Amino acid sequence: MEEKPYQKWLALAALSIGVFMGLLDVTVVNVALPTMQKSFNEPFNNLQWVLSSYTIVFAVMILILSKLGDMFGRKKIFLASIILFIIASAANGLAPTLLALDISRAVQAIGGAGMMSLSMALVASNFDGAKRGIALGIVGSVIGLSSASGPLVGGLLVERFGWQSIFYINVPVGIIAVIMTFLFVKETPSYGKDQRIDVLGMILSAATLFCAIFGLIQKEDNVHMAWTNPHIGGWLLAAIILLVIFIFVEMKLTHPMMNLRMFKQRNFVGAVIVAFALGAGVYSMNTFITILMQNYIGWSAFDTGIRQLAISVWSLVLGPITGMLGQKYSRKGLVSGGLVLVGIGFVLLINGLSLTTGYPQILPMMILMGIGNAIVNPLLNTVGLDGVPLPEMGMASGLLNVFRQFGVSFGIVILGLVQANTYENQLDVKLANTPVPKEILDHLHTALVEAGPFGGHAIAFNQRVAQIPGAKQFQTAIVEAYNRGLATTLMTGTIIVLLGALAALTLLKRNARN
Repeated sequence: MEEKPYQKWLALAALSIGVFMGLLDVTVVNVALPTMQKSFNEPFNNLQWVLSSYTIVFAVMILILSKLGDMFGRKKIFLASIILFIIASAANGLAPTLLALDISRAVQAIGGAGMMSLSMALVASNFDGAKRGIALGIVGSVIGLSSASGPLVGGLLVERFGWQSIFYINVPVGIIAVIMTFLFVKETPSYGKDQRIDVLGMILSAATLFCAIFGLIQKEDNVHMAWTNPHIGGWLLAAIILLVIFIFVEMKLTHPMMNLRMFKQRNFVGAVIVAFALGAGVYSMNTFITILMQNYIGWSAFDTGIRQLAISVWSLVLGPITGMLGQKYSRKGLVSGGLVLVGIGFVLLINGLSLTTGYPQILPMMILMGIGNAIVNPLLNTVGLDGVPLPEMGMASGLLNVFRQFGVSFGIVILGLVQANTYENQLDVKLANTPVPKEILDHLHTALVEAGPFGGHAIAFNQRVAQIPGAKQFQTAIVEAYNRGLATTLMTGTIIVLLGALAALTLLKRNARN
């Protein structure tokens, strides 16, 4: 039976829904944590694993599910992933304890990883020619939209229906995606059905990613702990050792989990670097912008999400357009230009930071950040999969997603350290010039260092603090120290995205017609 033209686009819609759900659940939980804390009556630190369990398992399983999809059919694994995601989402909402929620979040992440890792490869195999570029552009835009719209969607659902709703909403939406995928998405060949599964390679890749990301999370939670501390350095060293063993094992196998020859292609290496820069310099920055808007300016989670539409709306608007532009003009130039736009946005916000920073100062940065992301993300998948053999497209797509996700984890830690160090140095300087009595000042200084830059505003503008002598100068000093820390963070983010732009210009290959 001949396929009708509209069926391809319904297939694209099904894959886009899967991608949106899988990535949205990386960020949507952030705004629900305070409500969860009250519901479970647990210390806030214990809720970290609601986020971390998903993040770690998501990254660890991407490559494994990518390979299984390449071997046994990507549609089968994609469907199984959505079904698992739906079941785990329902279990999340029903979780009676925090431990139960952490476990079901980890299971949910397996489904999310499968949906994310195989979506691009399925798009590439269901479309060809110019339509493939447009379709990849649309899915790339969905990726950007899902990452940026988490606070808005989460804030709206939690405010109206409770924290369980952020998980329950996945059930009906997921069922629609399952039906549409079953009806309209074409299966890919089972390229490795007669091959042995590289179990050792899968175990080593999972262990490597787990150690690397867990080590970074440990550093994120313990800013003042040295990198050489076994709780941090031990995990990162283990990741390096496991990576070396993984490479050695894969080079010896006839049918390895990962074809390492992909990394001999300059174009693919360039795409991987851009994916990392996008995660580390753009997506991780969302955390710091959200903190500025909520903790220092004082907007609610929902109001912050509404204002952040200035970032996410561009992914929705520019997705198909970017795909078409990538067919006509230099993709490497567009990717590089998009990252430069983000860097310009960061510099504009640096210049706009003051004691009275508000939406007018943040808006230009968010617009440029949104446009840059809407250009880079869709094209990244197009250039990354360009020239990759069909049997390896799932793994190539998975690697791009892994480096993007690892970039986010790396960026949050590194940018957080930059901000914390600058903030603490500025506290030493600026607090010394305030007329607050020394005994009170020493106590407050200790509290500020322990709370970190994210919690400084709540301490400085506490009602009790407002009554001490020199309170106004003290509050001004805290805001100035925070602004200086954020400015350094933004400058570091600028360097990261500009290095990504340089990699795009020097490593990505030209379009066939350019």
